[in-house]
Amino acid sequence: MSIGVVFMLFAPLIVSAFTTDPDVAAHAVHCLRIVSTGFLFYGYGMALTAAFNGAGDTRTPTLINVVSLWLLEIPLAWVLARPLGFGPTGAFIALSVGFSTMCFLSVWIFRKGKWKTQTV
Repeated sequence: MSIGVVFMLFAPLIVSAFTTDPDVAAHAVHCLRIVSTGFLFYGYGMALTAAFNGAGDTRTPTLINVVSLWLLEIPLAWVLARPLGFGPTGAFIALSVGFSTMCFLSVWIFRKGKWKTQTV
């Protein structure tokens, strides 16, 4: 969560380390501020998917990533950016939605506990 706050507050400073182009910088700052709202969820989801991997259950994190990235985040980015007309902002929003979905799926599956029965 603290990294997300740092990215939100210091987005212009962070971006200035990578570009001096004002158009690129404007998009990058906007992106960092939107995407950083999902960092808490992303971190939590990554920790849980790593726990599945550590328990020997490699199928579950793969499926979670396929659902949250390939079936949701990428199509949602296109729909929000193109047909709904949000442009780059739509793609940035889709990233945070994908992070959040990965987190919620991971929590739901983790609580079910089936991963505990995995044998390696």
